[in-house]
Amino acid sequence: MTKVLVFGHQNPDTDAIGAAIAFANLQKELGVDAEAVALGEPNEETQYALDHFGLTAPRVVESVETEAADVMLVDHNEFQQSISDIEAANILAVVDHHRIANFQTADPLYYRAEPVGCTSTIVLKLYKEKNVAVPKEIAGIMLSAIVSDTLLFKSPTCTEEDVAAARELAEAADVDLDSYGLAMLKAGTNLADKSEAELLDLDAKSFPMADKTVRVAQVNTVDLDEVFARQEALKAAMVAENAEKGYDLFLLLVTNILNSDSELLVAGEPREKVIEAFNVQLVDDRAFLPGVVSRKKQVVPQLTAAFEG
Repeated sequence: MTKVLVFGHQNPDTDAIGAAIAFANLQKELGVDAEAVALGEPNEETQYALDHFGLTAPRVVESVETEAADVMLVDHNEFQQSISDIEAANILAVVDHHRIANFQTADPLYYRAEPVGCTSTIVLKLYKEKNVAVPKEIAGIMLSAIVSDTLLFKSPTCTEEDVAAARELAEAADVDLDSYGLAMLKAGTNLADKSEAELLDLDAKSFPMADKTVRVAQVNTVDLDEVFARQEALKAAMVAENAEKGYDLFLLLVTNILNSDSELLVAGEPREKVIEAFNVQLVDDRAFLPGVVSRKKQVVPQLTAAFEG
């Protein structure tokens, strides 16, 4: 069997990297020559988690073909969110918690998708099903992924399974769940030293909707005003991204992790779909979205319905 690369989506977040590390480790325990890799460098939140548990960030890869390897995908399935030559790859497995779209393979594969808040919650189940013990540092990065994806259980995507998994993993990792979780989330809100382009690329995904391409970026903060003090520069960068990358509509979701509200900044067209999706009016290209924290559950489905309704 050839080498197997395990990776999450582009612009990797803590779950994309954490689930890749954990799932690759499980595969190695099962006799597979697997390596966790990444499609980008870890953000500050993820690096905080890696450092805390003594883990090294996976190496970054840009092409499957140059690696001559089979692949397993975690935390994504849509091809436009994956490695550039994913259509040429032999996909052996997918473990994910997102919608299934724009995905096809020539051969049968293992596919595990569950409607939970985090891919790492599913990976923990797989360890148990295979009777493989979770090492302390792996438990730590999986815990970090769940905290990140659920915003310490505040996200509407969070399920009781995620909470139970996080508590179990916190015990295995020997950390206090609440204090560690809040410290990790705050580590990811250091935005002042990042350029507008870097902010827009921290956690961004593209989605085909009807005949349009919609880019949705999300930034977590403890101060919305700090981010929107840079509104004009952010808007200019979004317009430039639309022109360069061919996006029709670019949405920046800025989320306050302390009170679980978000503010939306919009660039591009059709803007009326944003108004329809969230039942808001755009004022100065912005709209306040109370209680909205999840791109997966509170943004993308609503936009998809507006575009395809």
